Amino acid sequence: MKMPAPDPEVLRHKAEIAEALARIVPGEGVVADIDRLRAYESDGLTAYRQTPVAVVLPTTTEEVSEVLAWCAANRVKVVPRGSGTSLSGGALPLEDGVVLGLSRLNRILEIDFDNRVVVAQPGVTNLAITQAVQHRGFFYAPDPSSQIACSIGGNVAENSGGVHCLKYGLTTNNVLGVEMVLMDGEVIRIGGKHLDAGGYDLLGVTVGSEGLLGVVTEVTVRILPAPETARALLIGFPDIEDAGRCVAEIIAEGIIPAGMEMMDRPAIHAAEAFVHAGYPLDVDALLIVELDGAEAECGHLLGQVLAIAQRNGASMTRAAADEAERALFWAGRKAAFPAVGRISPDYYCMDGTIPRAQLPRVLHRMRELSDTYGLGVANVFHAGDGNLHPLVLYDANKPGELERAEAFGADILRLCVEVGGVLTGEHGVGVEKRDLMPEMFNETDLAHQQRLKCAFDPDLLLNPGKVFPTLHRCAELGRMHVHHGALPFPDLPRF
Repeated sequence: MKMPAPDPEVLRHKAEIAEALARIVPGEGVVADIDRLRAYESDGLTAYRQTPVAVVLPTTTEEVSEVLAWCAANRVKVVPRGSGTSLSGGALPLEDGVVLGLSRLNRILEIDFDNRVVVAQPGVTNLAITQAVQHRGFFYAPDPSSQIACSIGGNVAENSGGVHCLKYGLTTNNVLGVEMVLMDGEVIRIGGKHLDAGGYDLLGVTVGSEGLLGVVTEVTVRILPAPETARALLIGFPDIEDAGRCVAEIIAEGIIPAGMEMMDRPAIHAAEAFVHAGYPLDVDALLIVELDGAEAECGHLLGQVLAIAQRNGASMTRAAADEAERALFWAGRKAAFPAVGRISPDYYCMDGTIPRAQLPRVLHRMRELSDTYGLGVANVFHAGDGNLHPLVLYDANKPGELERAEAFGADILRLCVEVGGVLTGEHGVGVEKRDLMPEMFNETDLAHQQRLKCAFDPDLLLNPGKVFPTLHRCAELGRMHVHHGALPFPDLPRF
């Protein structure tokens, strides 16, 4: 794994950079001592760590603008950071860059029930938005497993999803507008409270841009009325491939559940031991299917789903008896990632998306890869939209196991692309999948994508080293021979 070569001039002037930033964000707004900087060395991808020059913690859009303008004028790289829950290394610092932490921009600015929107600063947690509106019977649909901690700004950067994204969409389907500061300090607004806008879809470009185009300082999100009824169903299968076929058939029948999640045996056992959600322990695969809407509609669809499950070899079914049990079913699923930590010293959380019909083939191939690499894998994923989250189990204290886990994960992602899927569904590319981008895109594709970055950030100062496997100078992208002038990526320190 490589990152852009550090600028020796920046490294020589660390103290002066921190002092200049402290004049913009006074008080406790700048972190520069080595011990406090260690808290920012990595995000959720903890295999890689890097100490930045400094961390700056603004409290207003104006301070963000001034920080970026100063960094642009002095050619200092900037890595935006939300809550640090990213699993792809999107907020991994640079040795010669500053981290722009947005956790202090954490206020909900407006709740507009008439227009069914909430306006929030980027440091507001995902769950806090639903908590702010649920007293009026509304909710914010995207619900990543980390929703208690992840920030709405980070959700915008990575286009996060969650267990209910099958029916209600990912972040991009639920964000109506953003305020964003460009690298030169210019503040722009894209979208607003209205459903759509004319012209180029700059909002679509911004959501999922992984902090490469600008720094989001305000987000306008859509809130929805809570459904009249929600019914959750557990379906157990003796064979995981049968569960995969059941998922594909449910969607093929035109049924769109609010959520449809799958766990395999290792994940089931870990989650049950951790949460005591009432999961069966004698099955190889477990589906959690939730149907919502009018009571009559939910009852009808529940019968259809049960019939499909029986046709595909289900060995057990159980509907939640009440709202408390429904919540418990989901609590087990949302706790599955930390629960797997009980069965393995370390795990590598992957993210790839495949066509639903390919689930049986991919799951079978993953078991073969597990044997090949001699590493276990626990599967927890959004089965309804084909977004896989294999957890590759390893022990970082054993020489070579981290490297084997990464190679195993890379083969899983290559498999996703091979069957017609993509490298990421919601975690982003970051540094984790950056060097696999050529598996999906040719050189021309990648050059055109980077030209878009250059339109926003011509000096390549904003989160460089992420997404693109080779970082080309913007002037060179205007020529056909894009290899000339490529910036070197030295090796990235591994933890």
